[in-house]
Amino acid sequence: MEKVLMPLWLFLYLQCFLTGNLVGSFALPTGAHPVPIISMVGSQVVLPCSWKGSQKEMTPSACHIQWMSPPHTVFEQLGEDKWQAAEFDGRVEVPLEKLSSGDCSLIIKDVQIGDTGRYESFIVVDGVRSKSSRVFIQSVKLSVTDHKSQQSHKPGEDLVLELYTSHSFAVVFQSRNSSVWESLWKRGDENNERLEKHPQFEQLTIKNLRSSDEGIYKVLDENDLSVSTVQLYVEENFSSFRIHKGHEKITADAAPTSSYSALLLMSVLLSCFQVLHLH
Repeated sequence: MEKVLMPLWLFLYLQCFLTGNLVGSFALPTGAHPVPIISMVGSQVVLPCSWKGSQKEMTPSACHIQWMSPPHTVFEQLGEDKWQAAEFDGRVEVPLEKLSSGDCSLIIKDVQIGDTGRYESFIVVDGVRSKSSRVFIQSVKLSVTDHKSQQSHKPGEDLVLELYTSHSFAVVFQSRNSSVWESLWKRGDENNERLEKHPQFEQLTIKNLRSSDEGIYKVLDENDLSVSTVQLYVEENFSSFRIHKGHEKITADAAPTSSYSALLLMSVLLSCFQVLHLH
């Protein structure tokens, strides 16, 4: 009797399906609503891709995982063989040891504003990058936001700006009395008396603050996208008592001792006059 050989692509597909029971491989159409994921620049984010638990042990090396940000491929893995897009180089992975439990989630490290978008995961059943050979698993919508904060310092203090990521390229500054952005620092600049980049951490210190340093600081990446925005207030030291009313500052000095004494004497005399009048 002649033996019928099963094609390799069909064998790999059946192995993944029978042992892993792909979640939504057929139930989730390409147009399904994506899972929303929100992260901040510089963080690590996990894009979910899950399979149902199996009673049998699955062999991860038999499954070909592909992640796309349509129409571009972001990451591909077959066993220990991996491929990643240049803009994600060194920042993405699908842990091989987790595939056996049905977890094909994509980990993105040091996430960037430019990573914002839609991501789709697939099983490739014949090792060829073509739509006819892929089984859709999950769609994810990633939104990456920048950092925003306000800081208040006194003159002479230091401002520590968090750069958050090694992809931060420049810092620009807009004074409170200006609409013009000026370049304050670029990666690779040497430290000076007032600006110092930490040798290990992603931090930039502005030393000995002045009132003219009050304004808005923006950290930008290589594509001029905002990594963070800091509104800085520099508060002067006042020896007199300040009353804040709306946007006005009213300064009132303490009353002279002689005026206070005269007022007290007048009050005492008035009280005595009222007592005598009653009698």
